[in-house]
Amino acid sequence: MATKPKAGPSWEDRARRFLKAELARAEIGYRELAERLTKHGMKETEASIANKISRGTFSATFLLASLKAIEAQNLKLEDV
Repeated sequence: MATKPKAGPSWEDRARRFLKAELARAEIGYRELAERLTKHGMKETEASIANKISRGTFSATFLLASLKAIEAQNLKLEDV
């Protein structure tokens, strides 16, 4: 009888952990991210960012804008 492959982390959990790791790597907190996103035309607050990241259900737009705002240079899908 074949065994069922072990399920990995959910995509929400992967996205949450990836963005949190990138913020930590850049030494940027939620407040500073909110300020930087404002400069990129996105109105976010520290609380709204905390909520999105804790849920892990943010949009691709939010993820990409956040990575741009923290000046991330590379995105390796193996890190997700």
